Amino acid sequence: MLINKYISETGFCSRRETNRLIAAGRITINGRVCEKGAEVEPHDVVHIDGKEIPRNDSEPVYIALNKPIGIVCTAAEHVEGNIIQYINYPSRIFAIGRLDKASEGLILLTNDGGIVNKMMRSEHNHDKEYVVTVDKPITDQFVKSMSEGVEILDVVTKPCEVYRQSDNVFRIILTQGLNLQIRRMCKALGYRVLKLERVRIMNITLDQLERGQWRQLEQEELEILLSQLNEIK
Repeated sequence: MLINKYISETGFCSRRETNRLIAAGRITINGRVCEKGAEVEPHDVVHIDGKEIPRNDSEPVYIALNKPIGIVCTAAEHVEGNIIQYINYPSRIFAIGRLDKASEGLILLTNDGGIVNKMMRSEHNHDKEYVVTVDKPITDQFVKSMSEGVEILDVVTKPCEVYRQSDNVFRIILTQGLNLQIRRMCKALGYRVLKLERVRIMNITLDQLERGQWRQLEQEELEILLSQLNEIK
């Protein structure tokens, strides 16, 4: 099994976080520094920062958090304001994806490595909806350009749904997850983001969850989420 899949299934951290740890030389397999793409056999001993990774034998946990501005979506203990310390859940969990430090709103956390791996693959086209406030009035051309795609990071973003909500506020539904995508798209069109809030991931919404609060996913919404993910080939 590939090392990043192995670690994600223990519930220690996501595959993406594992890749960062590998690049930093913080993972070893049988005492040897792990390289990207390494495989783990059943008898191998894996350590992170010199500590053996505990297997995740606890019940599956699925949490929705309304993340405040300033919280960082990482499991790295040395990062001030990291999301794991903030939520302080009694068993090991980690965030599914990221929401940058300056943004707020919905993020999911779990100890289920399988669901993370499916949701993190952008080609699965999972809807993520945001409400965005910008620094000047939104024009028809801005809505059209955002919807059709904007050139950032040497690529043109995928077509998406954009709706003007008020003079300076719009909603956008992405099926893509480029780094700081909405902020970069707005900047490319001459706008500056003043506030960015994620309000939905697939069928999961904030549902009147106050800023800084979290809740367990309800059984019905979890079943819908899992059924959508299980349809992925």
